[in-house]
Amino acid sequence: MSERENEVFGGVPAWLLAEYLVDLGGQRSGNEAVHGDGWSATLQQAVRPPGSLNIGRVTVTIEGPKAGELMRRLREKAQRGGG
Repeated sequence: MSERENEVFGGVPAWLLAEYLVDLGGQRSGNEAVHGDGWSATLQQAVRPPGSLNIGRVTVTIEGPKAGELMRRLREKAQRGGG
């Protein structure tokens, strides 16, 4: 049975989230996908209106038997401390 996890990340650009997924054992497949051994992830950047001051948001969807564990590790990598 395959798991599926979705998470919306704010303030972290899609290219950086993709790099984090590569660090977790994946390989880039185009601009919006990363694939690893038994899992795949897609990254979808929210479209913002011109002149918008909204913080960018990226939806990451991970599918595969270890989607939950991989998403947990991605959340840890994407945490940023203030200062």
